[in-house]
Amino acid sequence: MIDSSDITQKGYEKKRAKLLGPFLPQITSKTHFFLLFFLLSYSPSSLRSPAPGPSSSSGGRRNRSGGTRDDRYRSDIHTEAVQAALAKHKEEKMALPMPTKRRSAFVQSPAEDCTPPDTSSASEDEGSLRRQAALSAVLAQSLQSPDYWINRSVQSSSSTSSSTSSTLSHGENKTPTSALADILASTRIENSVPPDVTSSTPERRSRVDLPPNAMPRGMPRGQSRTSMLDTTADGVPVNSRVSTKIQQLLNTLKRPKRPPLSDFFLDDSEEIVEVPQPDPNTPRPEGRQIIPVKGEPLGVVSNWPPALQAALARWGASQAKSPALTTLDVTGKPLYTLTYGKLWSRSLKLAYTLLNKLGTKNEPVLRPGDRVALVYPNTDPAMFWVAFYGCLLAEVIPVPIEVPLSRQDAGSLQIGFLLGSCGVGLALTSEICLKGLPKTPQGEIMQFKGWPRMKWVVTDTKYLTKPSKDWQPHIPTANTDTAYIEYKASKEGTVMGVAVSKIALLTHCQALTQACNYCEGETLVNVLDCKKDMGLWHGVLTSVMNRIHTITVPYAVMKACPMSWVQRVHIHKARVAVVKCRDLHWAMMAHRDQRDTNLSSIRMLIVADGANPWSVSSCDAFLNVFQSHGLKPEVICPCASSPEALTVAIRRPGARGTALPARAILSMGGLSHGVIRVNTEDKNSALTVQDVGHVMPGALMCIVKPDGPPQLCKTDEIGEIVLNSRAGGTLYYGLPGVTKNTFEVIPVNQTGAPIGDIPFTRTGLLGFVGPGSLVFVVGKNEGLLTVSGRRHNADDLVATALAVEPVKTVYRGRIAVFSVTVFYDERIVIVAEQRPDASEEDSFQWMSRVLQAIDSIHQVGLYCLALVPANTLPKTPLGGIHISETKQNFLEGNLHPCNILLCPHTCVTNLPKPRQKQPGVLGPASIMVGNLVAGNRMSQAAGRELGVVEEEGLVRKHQFLSEALQWRAQSDPDHVLYVLLNAKGAAVCTATCVQLHKRAEKITSALMERGGLNTGDNVVLLYPPGIDLIAAFYGCLYAGLIPVTVRPPHPQNLAATLPTVRMIIDVSKAACILTTQPLMRILRSREAAASVNVKTWPTIIDTDDLPRRRPPQLYKPPTAEMLAYLDFSVSTTGMLTGVKVRALLHFFSLSVYSGHQSILIPPMELELSLPLWLSTLSQYKIRDTFCSYSVMELCTKGLGTQTDSLKARGVNLSCVRSCVVIAEERPRLALTQSFSKLFKDLGLSPRAVSTAFGSRVNLAICLQGTAGPDPSTVYVDMKSLRHDRVRLVERGAPQSLPLMESGTILPGVKVIIVNPETRGPLGDSHLGEIWVQSPHSSSGYYTIYGEESLQADHFNTRLSFGEPHTLWARTGYLGFVKRTELLGSTGDRHDALFVVGQLDETLELRGLRYHPIDIETSVSRAHRSIAESAVFTWTNLLVVVAELAGSEQEALDLVPLVTNVVLEEHHLIVGVVVVVDPGVIPINSRGEKQRMHLRDSFLADQLDPIYVAYNM
Repeated sequence: MIDSSDITQKGYEKKRAKLLGPFLPQITSKTHFFLLFFLLSYSPSSLRSPAPGPSSSSGGRRNRSGGTRDDRYRSDIHTEAVQAALAKHKEEKMALPMPTKRRSAFVQSPAEDCTPPDTSSASEDEGSLRRQAALSAVLAQSLQSPDYWINRSVQSSSSTSSSTSSTLSHGENKTPTSALADILASTRIENSVPPDVTSSTPERRSRVDLPPNAMPRGMPRGQSRTSMLDTTADGVPVNSRVSTKIQQLLNTLKRPKRPPLSDFFLDDSEEIVEVPQPDPNTPRPEGRQIIPVKGEPLGVVSNWPPALQAALARWGASQAKSPALTTLDVTGKPLYTLTYGKLWSRSLKLAYTLLNKLGTKNEPVLRPGDRVALVYPNTDPAMFWVAFYGCLLAEVIPVPIEVPLSRQDAGSLQIGFLLGSCGVGLALTSEICLKGLPKTPQGEIMQFKGWPRMKWVVTDTKYLTKPSKDWQPHIPTANTDTAYIEYKASKEGTVMGVAVSKIALLTHCQALTQACNYCEGETLVNVLDCKKDMGLWHGVLTSVMNRIHTITVPYAVMKACPMSWVQRVHIHKARVAVVKCRDLHWAMMAHRDQRDTNLSSIRMLIVADGANPWSVSSCDAFLNVFQSHGLKPEVICPCASSPEALTVAIRRPGARGTALPARAILSMGGLSHGVIRVNTEDKNSALTVQDVGHVMPGALMCIVKPDGPPQLCKTDEIGEIVLNSRAGGTLYYGLPGVTKNTFEVIPVNQTGAPIGDIPFTRTGLLGFVGPGSLVFVVGKNEGLLTVSGRRHNADDLVATALAVEPVKTVYRGRIAVFSVTVFYDERIVIVAEQRPDASEEDSFQWMSRVLQAIDSIHQVGLYCLALVPANTLPKTPLGGIHISETKQNFLEGNLHPCNILLCPHTCVTNLPKPRQKQPGVLGPASIMVGNLVAGNRMSQAAGRELGVVEEEGLVRKHQFLSEALQWRAQSDPDHVLYVLLNAKGAAVCTATCVQLHKRAEKITSALMERGGLNTGDNVVLLYPPGIDLIAAFYGCLYAGLIPVTVRPPHPQNLAATLPTVRMIIDVSKAACILTTQPLMRILRSREAAASVNVKTWPTIIDTDDLPRRRPPQLYKPPTAEMLAYLDFSVSTTGMLTGVKVRALLHFFSLSVYSGHQSILIPPMELELSLPLWLSTLSQYKIRDTFCSYSVMELCTKGLGTQTDSLKARGVNLSCVRSCVVIAEERPRLALTQSFSKLFKDLGLSPRAVSTAFGSRVNLAICLQGTAGPDPSTVYVDMKSLRHDRVRLVERGAPQSLPLMESGTILPGVKVIIVNPETRGPLGDSHLGEIWVQSPHSSSGYYTIYGEESLQADHFNTRLSFGEPHTLWARTGYLGFVKRTELLGSTGDRHDALFVVGQLDETLELRGLRYHPIDIETSVSRAHRSIAESAVFTWTNLLVVVAELAGSEQEALDLVPLVTNVVLEEHHLIVGVVVVVDPGVIPINSRGEKQRMHLRDSFLADQLDPIYVAYNM
């Protein structure tokens, strides 16, 4: 043996070599299965000094320690393995981008308020300090960069972020400071040109037109003002933090992943998931089929009682003064002793009271067989004992539960489920406990979350009634009736009640008595919870059966005095102690104060969690310390148990001097594949496991496969332990369905035939049977994480994480490991509590090291690693982390981490194969013939012929709008054309036909007199929406000038909005500006001069107070092809373009042409008074109304809850015949449906709401008329859309996208769907670009560069095959045409046009086409606090920007949720998640997101984000 003084490194190596010497030849020779157990009789960890112990401070609930998950994972061998694995990577350094965080986003609670004492004490022996110093020196040498781990993992990992990932160069890694041009030069990216980035992006505004780079006249198109700054060749400022970090992220994703993806495929059909090919080197079980293992026969002892109550009655009568239970105060000193006489008499009183005193004689509250909850704190075991035995005597079924401390207790809802499923309506408790329960203001016990209504009964002696002399409790012989219910939490957090029958209770006590060789009158020290598990079985039940004196040491006492249980053993000469590894660990740390302690009396030290593989270190370390205090090595007895099967196996105490059982040193790689392999090569990935003894007496045990049918395992295979025994649980109370799968398992052999008809019970323990029928446990089902077909144990991952410098960054005992299902596989998540004094850099460094260590040792990638502020993880009543509640918080976005790191690129290896588009072997003619052969219609449609109205003379005479207004002014001068309303609904301005005509004439005169203009000159109209704008428009037409309407600058935000106005004026070469007096003052103000050059404005004419003059003549266009006006706007892709609209406008249903009255409501007025629009519709009995999506959204959100008040005010929308949304986008189906449903109560017809579609090249393509069929809705498979295919599916199908047609195609309009690359027509099963042909298409772009090729390409283009002579205009929108079953007004079947999205905005990722709106819809659904979102790509990384409407504390919650939802629904990995304030995403005047401007602002680091996460 090695004594405790032998602690030097040299001495350790010497002794270790001596111990292992005899076994080394066995390792190198051919190793057979059973030899592995003789490799090591003592783990070298027994030569090590122990881990830090608990803090001595204690507190209330807030200061609960996390000690229950602390010391189990301590292993110096494993720590060495982790450090060695990390040291391998010291040469590989890579710049990992740290997240960008706004300081206020990190809200750390004050340390004194919420930081409980750590479970690791500062006190350590000199040897451990020396070893830590040595380890620190190694770490300092090997871990200079926190980021080296990535390089290793990505060397063998393939980037799946884009279709071009395989083309990324594999050159040397750049440092973070390398210029982006240098970086991009070494990174070939096909078909992708990084966009120009400006540093002059305007300030944040929610509704403002943002221009592209401002380009003065004479400057080449590719150059902007920002090019004079220090920029790279691609226009990115060199000092851009964001761009550099993105490049660092790209560098980490260059190399292929460990499971390489297959080559690109040419087929268009898409496989959902990449199915990994089986690895031929995967270890497989090779042994024979296991034979069921029998335990020793359960002996029959003559004086065993027929029931446990009978034993209590016997001792209560014959040994009344014999001590049954001693309880301790908080200092560890005995408080009082309960004798068997008092226990019997008090239990009798309680039984009598429960049956006879709670209700009336005819209507008792409780009857035998009813269930009651026992709610007692661990500090009051005597009351619990009395209550438990009182229930047994009354034949009611006790259900012990934890004391609820608050209404929102972690797991409270699940405890409520338990009580409900067991039908519990009565709770027994003590007076002190009742006073401590949370109360309502009225003083009643609070209704706990999820609990049924409870009646509370106090069981203190003074409230109990002494039974009458003729009353005796009924004590039948033990039968199959339920005796008590023990609660059990599943992996998902559901709490179920395991029912234990009376015969099982008795048999279990008998089996424990035989296995542990209990003798009458012994003393037992119990450190466990006496309400459940081993603490109940040994310390409450078996102890009474054998008249044992139990000394209970509650958890609170252990926190205050960790040596208390050892002192009790010493003082009382206890023969048996029931402890957990935690208690060994704590006592070991505090043993210096008790040098005279003697543990020689112990014959059995039962380690309740000895089944945990990491318990071996604590056992060895405890023995190492206390062997000099009389502790014998053979008395340490690990055991295995489960709530369903009760005790499964326990090691019997050995005889003095006999050889100790051997350990198994297993390969973690083999364990992950479910096989047992001796670890002979890589000691870093070894797991040392100790046995848990033999099967319980009278039991039969098998090992079956944990998944699928319960097939028997082979001898070298890991499986789930199943047990057949009379001493196990019988069912999950109230849950018959779940019971069958757990308690009635019939194992089958290799052929699938049952091995017998004996039912077995699943224990939830994973293990195997070794030589001599010894049982070994390597994990639990509830901690099993199955990733890509390999099994990993949560406890193993915890141990690895805590071996990476745990004390500097996180609390040892407060770490949760679980898996979440994302994209068809489990993904591992680690959540830990961060110390308040840990810096951002320390935390990030620790996270990086954990990722690398787990990757090296377990060969598995972490999906997410999150650190939360101290004391914020939900705790169990005994201080451990509530895993299922933590997982629930993670998935719901309620975790609120302060640091987070996601690694989807590293661990998601089952993405669909990237698609490589087929080379152009098929021409458009072949495609067309193929469609015809397949029976597909060509995808085209047309509106009816453009007929001639009855007033034929009027139409021929007045071909232009200017002529129509003149005719109206003469024929019907007093007819009101326009009414302008303010926010109060009052008409502030009206215009009759003659008034509008005369105002237009005044403006024409002013233009002719003061402007010095020529026919065809451009005039900018700078007006707010209203009648002034309309009059100025007609004034320009009267003068033969070209009006250019421009949105006025915002007075409070000139710096952002005025440059747009200036640019349009410069680009359009406007000769004059028409505007109002206030706006003219703004244009010449000092504030404006700060943004633009105000001295170079064209002539500005104020039209507010013009003299009454008539022009000498009005201009008449010589031809209908003449230019009528210019439409300038910024597209969603950031392009500023002007479109030329021709003079032939008689097809428009405008007020001037048709003569109807129009009521105008400016958007600003509507924002001030939301009900204005709807009340106007009702007041004026409007039949037709036109709006935008932004107006509809405003009313839906703002008035959705006010329909009753609107109805009370008399608002009635039954008059509305059509409510048309004018849009240049895909119809927003959800919004229109919500609007229809919300205002249906106000009389709005569901058919009234419809959409129209137009684009820059043709303003009116579709409009839903009143005569046509209802707009049709189809459901399209999103996967096929990504391949430019259209496959209709049923409603509710997975991955389905609802699309509503954009309206009936207008008269005179023809539409065809075209392949945008080959320009050939497509069949109706394809998605393509919408081309349009009609007499009212725009004539071209107006630019100062004269790019005729661009103009011809968009406005006058031809098909490459089919009808080569017809001229078409390209809308730039993708869509498809479907023939419906509906009939149009002509009686023909209706062809519906469906708009899917803008071609320029689509994202090409992994060879597939994605529409931003689809990804954004998913993102906005991911969390309640996401107000708006936008996506764009940068160098093939998908960037998601989310606006946070909630607290900044929730910012980091969004990162995993956004990543999850995009991966699940779109099969894409998000590269960067940016969380910003509301209103940051720029929106133009039409309510459309300007994603390219958002991208430019992000790359120029101008967003002021709350948080930026770079996913690995």
